[in-house]
Amino acid sequence: MSGRAISVTLDGLTGRPIEVEADIVGGLPRTVIVGLPDATVNEARDRCKSAVMNSGVPWPDQRITVNLAPSTLPKTGSHYDLPIAIAVLAAQRAVPADELVGTAFVGELALDGRLRAVPGVLPATLAAAEAGCTHIVVPEVNVPEAELVEGIVVTGVRSLRQLVAMMTGDEVPDDPPVPPIDPPSAQPWGSIERLTGLDLADVAGHEDVRLAVLVAAVGGHHLSMVGPPGVGKTMLAQRLPGLLPDLERSDAIEVSAVHSVAGLLPSDVPLLVRPPFLDPHHTASAAAIVGGGSRLVRPGAMSLAHRGVLFLDEAPEFAINVLEALRQPLESGRIVVARAAQTIVYPARFQLVIAANPCPCGQGATRGSTCRCSPAMRRRYGEKISGPIRDRIDIRRTLTTPSRPELVETLATSRGTHDLAGMVLSARARQRRRYDGTPWRVNADVPGPELRRSWPLTDDARLLLDRQLRADKLNPRSADRVLRLAWSVADLHEHDRPDANDVRTALSLRSDLPLDAAMRALVAA
Repeated sequence: MSGRAISVTLDGLTGRPIEVEADIVGGLPRTVIVGLPDATVNEARDRCKSAVMNSGVPWPDQRITVNLAPSTLPKTGSHYDLPIAIAVLAAQRAVPADELVGTAFVGELALDGRLRAVPGVLPATLAAAEAGCTHIVVPEVNVPEAELVEGIVVTGVRSLRQLVAMMTGDEVPDDPPVPPIDPPSAQPWGSIERLTGLDLADVAGHEDVRLAVLVAAVGGHHLSMVGPPGVGKTMLAQRLPGLLPDLERSDAIEVSAVHSVAGLLPSDVPLLVRPPFLDPHHTASAAAIVGGGSRLVRPGAMSLAHRGVLFLDEAPEFAINVLEALRQPLESGRIVVARAAQTIVYPARFQLVIAANPCPCGQGATRGSTCRCSPAMRRRYGEKISGPIRDRIDIRRTLTTPSRPELVETLATSRGTHDLAGMVLSARARQRRRYDGTPWRVNADVPGPELRRSWPLTDDARLLLDRQLRADKLNPRSADRVLRLAWSVADLHEHDRPDANDVRTALSLRSDLPLDAAMRALVAA
């Protein structure tokens, strides 16, 4: 006797259908799972046996072979419990086989038959729909997450008893709900509630840096801030997400899928509509930042910050291999984690913000400085962030401690996050109309050759940029980044094309030069 059920395996965010076959033959009682299962999947045989028997259905007292096909794909995770149990029940004719056609099953079984939540339900449901399944059965707790996918019927169940009754037409028992299991780390990593209420007007002084944050929000540009401790670098970085508009639905689903795979998607918030904000500690390992793991490859902070902000405070204190791992994602917008058995690709199109002290002691460039760091020490400290990484950062600002008159004046004239967010929303709308029908959303995403070909500068602006190239003040990659910055400045000013003044402002933002009064007026009340 044999039975068959469908489940899903996840390869990063890409899911593939898995055919779960159960065959019951005579012989000594034994359950064998084949098809490259890991330890978690192998343990499913004991969980499934107890869950089936405690649900009022006998477990076959014969030899059971469970095959997870295709056998060349590694299988990991506890979500195979439910399809294995259903395949065994179908093999012994405890449930009708026709009820399994076109239906995918995902869920972890408790020993008493309850169905526990599992991570990755959103991408698994997307994969099931793409594979042609019209129906998916998930734990009741995961239903809001699965229902985000259109074109597939979602059924949530609390226990194996309920599912068997639904499939056989019996009265469905009223089992108690299974409480969600939200990991303690979900809130710090997956929620930006801690940033609620933070206003850019709270930052005293630093008009040029506030403007740089505004331009970064408009075009999705990377930002670097250097200054002594307590000058306001972290305050500025934490207020950047408040300027960003809500995610579009397609982006929100993609971001939610990444957090779902990581097991960090709160059960009461299945769709993340705000851009994420990740600020890992400088002692975090490469696997925590980049992604990976010895047994199960999970997304790291770079992928969890997809379509949001990744803030590296005290950037020179991060391990060198972590900082150098930023190179490819900053260009390609994705992370490739290669292992001997598999290669996983996660999206990682984040907005990088780094903050650093001017020297090891942090007191350099301050009024009345007591810094005793030698020039060589300062140089070595700054070189921890390599030239290729610096070259990929669009905006660079140096912060100094503001004077008392500057503090008083700025607090009285600064525009708040609400007003500036409206400007960002308007500028983003201009970009959306301009790039309609293309794969790009914001200026920072558009390749330089495409910008020059399809959206050229004015003649005087182009000549200014060419002079910078001929004078070797810019390399080709830097010129492309200045071009993107110029478009963001032009969008703020509602210019149809960037002019020479927009290019000058972009050059100042990239070269850490003072900005003109016209630009500063944008962040003044």
